[in-house]
Amino acid sequence: MGRYWHLIALFWQTSLLAELEYRLNFAIAALSSLVSLAGSLFSLFLFYRTGYNFAGWSWPEAMIVLGLFTLFQGFSAAFLVPNLNRIVRQVEEGTLDFVLLKPISSQFWLSFRSLSPWGFPDLVFGGAIILYAGTDLGLGLGDYLLGLVPLLFGFGILYSLWFILGATSIWFVKIYNVTEVLRGLLEAGRYPMAAYPALYRVFFTFIVPVAFLTTIPAEAMLGRTSLPWLGIGGLLAVLTLGVSIGFWRYALRFYTSASS
Repeated sequence: MGRYWHLIALFWQTSLLAELEYRLNFAIAALSSLVSLAGSLFSLFLFYRTGYNFAGWSWPEAMIVLGLFTLFQGFSAAFLVPNLNRIVRQVEEGTLDFVLLKPISSQFWLSFRSLSPWGFPDLVFGGAIILYAGTDLGLGLGDYLLGLVPLLFGFGILYSLWFILGATSIWFVKIYNVTEVLRGLLEAGRYPMAAYPALYRVFFTFIVPVAFLTTIPAEAMLGRTSLPWLGIGGLLAVLTLGVSIGFWRYALRFYTSASS
């Protein structure tokens, strides 16, 4: 494990040095994130300005959900997009051959090779919103730590889903539209699940588990989530991670080198 931690540090250091050669891009990314967040807050405000609220969710509680959604946007932009979207290009160009020849896990290399600082503003803004709303609600350190557990489960679930879609490029090569569909579905996570009709809540909980990304961690911070729901979230994270590993190994059986 020490070897892999050392590789992660080396990968991310070289990635940051390369990306920060264009520092103006970081300022543009931060401004873009700020504008996007302002739009999300405004759309949420439109629901609450007349006294309406999502069932059981006050304004600061709904802000925590939005803050968690912003965290996941930053996580995707910083860790998932620069790595997993490259799988498509590597399969298309045949450079995946060089990854498979390396004496380390190919899934590890493909998942951690790059780090993009352009997702950092969303991580900062998302955390700031959560702290601001949490202060208004009187949340303490223990509440935040309790919400951290399902949040980590959510990161694992999102990574696994994204990697599984990336692995399908072995057969379909260009799957950019598929990942955009996933990102579109994840947009539902910017609001509490109570905002949706019952059928949609079932879909976003058990089929595309958006609820485990934002609503469940928010409920954990607020002291509403029961232990069985946390257990389901952990089980789902382990299950999807296991499926991603198995699916990648299965997909490699059908990979034919583009250079030979």
